[in-house]
Amino acid sequence: MPPAQPPIRLTQVYVFEAPVRLWHWVSVLCMVTLIITGYLIGNPIWPRLDGEASDHFIMGYVRFTHFASGYVFAIALLGRIYWAVMGNRYARELFVIPLNSRRWWADVWFQWRWYLTRVPVPRLYIGHDPLAQLVIFILFTVPSVLMILTGFALYGEGAGYESWAGWLFGWIIPLFGQSQAVHSWHHLGMWALLVFIMVHVYAAFHEEFLAPRSILSTMISGYRIFRRRGADP
Repeated sequence: MPPAQPPIRLTQVYVFEAPVRLWHWVSVLCMVTLIITGYLIGNPIWPRLDGEASDHFIMGYVRFTHFASGYVFAIALLGRIYWAVMGNRYARELFVIPLNSRRWWADVWFQWRWYLTRVPVPRLYIGHDPLAQLVIFILFTVPSVLMILTGFALYGEGAGYESWAGWLFGWIIPLFGQSQAVHSWHHLGMWALLVFIMVHVYAAFHEEFLAPRSILSTMISGYRIFRRRGADP
């Protein structure tokens, strides 16, 4: 008979506090809504409707949903920045990355090889692993700020430069050169966020089922669960 496997030991660490988890799921809903409505604004796919456009107001509802989601997304990100200062050490990983650390870059390379199945056993991290931290910063944090700035600049252009959005964000359009350039960067940011969603979902399921630590359930309960066999260190 084959030797019996030692029992699996479970260890849990509280990682993501309630404000972080709430922000995460609110941002997920906002991002999906913004991507869908933003694409429809740039590429309307509606069939021809009889009568006056004002009688249907389809694009008006799409634009309103886009603007409302943009407000929520921006306010949520401001709250997340506040909690990065007030929360635990893992709340800061979204905004502060140790670019000057050789050990951190070595871990980024190791995790890249792990995701490509070039190493058999992953390293365990309580918070985000270094590669995830780098990808989140490049494909989420930076594009999110870009989307908020360019989005409110375009919103202020429509509302008028005397509006609060025009007064606060009107300088962005001259900075980019012209309104169409701001539209292009805003559109590019949407694709960056869409790529991030696909990478993030893949990585979450990859880690949940192949690595000995929880990922999906952690953003619900806040606890990172590590699964080790009795003989493991």
